[in-house]
Amino acid sequence: MSLRLGDLAPDFEAVTTEGTIHFHEWLGNSWGILFSHPADFTPVCTTELGAVAKLKPEFSKRNVKVLALSADPLEAHVKWIADINETQKTVVNYPLIADPDFKIANLYGMVHPEVSDKFTVRSVFVIGPDKKIKLTLTYPAATGRNFDEILRVVESLQLTANYSVATPANWKHGEDVIITAAVKDEDIPAKFPKGAVHVKPYLRVTPQPNL
Repeated sequence: MSLRLGDLAPDFEAVTTEGTIHFHEWLGNSWGILFSHPADFTPVCTTELGAVAKLKPEFSKRNVKVLALSADPLEAHVKWIADINETQKTVVNYPLIADPDFKIANLYGMVHPEVSDKFTVRSVFVIGPDKKIKLTLTYPAATGRNFDEILRVVESLQLTANYSVATPANWKHGEDVIITAAVKDEDIPAKFPKGAVHVKPYLRVTPQPNL
């Protein structure tokens, strides 16, 4: 199954390290990040789960719930989390889905088509409160994911969902943004009272509007 931006994120029931969840119900009115791992006790993923645990307060501030998936049974997850907490000097504070039958991995197209039917790719899905997919990322096994970048993307997605703006290359929270082409020049003063710089007719820059 190939999921595209704007598609409804498939709902599912899953056993996790924090009990059984129904995904859409669990997500509620929050944003969500679902990220997958090939297996437990893998070195790169160990660092990633630890990194997300440390960033969870930042995600929570932004009304984002995080949810990990690994295609191993719950018993293995519990032992792996102990290793993560020890080696990454943190506490895993979010659910980790047990998916030994690959039901959710297949539902989200996480199974690597070239390697084997028992190897999930390392995917990231950002899902909005409307339960639609806002962003997808897929990483190779040897490259650790940059969750600071995923946090930055969430900030951009939330900002652009509420204002007629886009974020430029390498944008960070607090920096200027671009007014979208749908906004006419004559409407800018009312929509963006902080003002705008007209760099080009198609490139109009304004301070971040929600600050």
